[in-house]
Amino acid sequence: MTDDLLIKPGERLDDLERNNLKIIQDPSRFCFGMDAVLLSGFARVKQGETVIDLGTGNGIIPILLYGKTEGKHFTGLEIQSENVDMAQRSVQYNKIGGAVDIVEGDLCRATEIFGRSVCDVVTSNPPYMLGNHGLVNPDSAKAVARHEVLCTLDDVVRESAGLLKPNGRFYMVHRPFRLAEIFERLHFYKLEPKRMRLVYPFIDKEPNMVLIEAVRGGNPRLTVEKPLIVYTAPGVYTEEIHEIYSF
Repeated sequence: MTDDLLIKPGERLDDLERNNLKIIQDPSRFCFGMDAVLLSGFARVKQGETVIDLGTGNGIIPILLYGKTEGKHFTGLEIQSENVDMAQRSVQYNKIGGAVDIVEGDLCRATEIFGRSVCDVVTSNPPYMLGNHGLVNPDSAKAVARHEVLCTLDDVVRESAGLLKPNGRFYMVHRPFRLAEIFERLHFYKLEPKRMRLVYPFIDKEPNMVLIEAVRGGNPRLTVEKPLIVYTAPGVYTEEIHEIYSF
């Protein structure tokens, strides 16, 4: 199959501006956002390490981490067949199948699919909103990405802890209003929070994202990093956001 035939009608090919990597997206479903890019900038993957991304969507995080780190192998797990197909075609388009693979499956069963203590790093950009309250169509691709329709925070943390080797690292982007619950679940599954960074849309606004690193079986000590400010003015990114987007 030629590269052009990998892109279906209604889809678009976006340039990630890193190592000539591209990603196939479908605007009618759910395109990756800033949260995925910020998570890929926050996560630390060392040379030779293996990574599993839970709820990978169109594969953006494994592909970005492949482009910006010296990790050995990156796996994305995704439950929605259409997203799996799109992510697999992006891997094929980029000719990176030796280092990145996309697996169809339920993240609630990740340890059944992959086994326990199998990777060095787990990443996740999970649904932020509780349940399906107020949703017109809870089964839509966008609803599944944003609301805890098919998985909960507990599912994400539990399965991440099971997948990680001892001292393995878990990276997640979430919403600050759920921080108390996040820390409670991390401690319950013996993932020790080590780094946290709050993301603010503007310097005078409340934070709307939080980036967290936790270590399986780590010692208690949390570093709260300096705030990450997204905009200096409407539509104008800060210098640090420009640096992160340059991957």
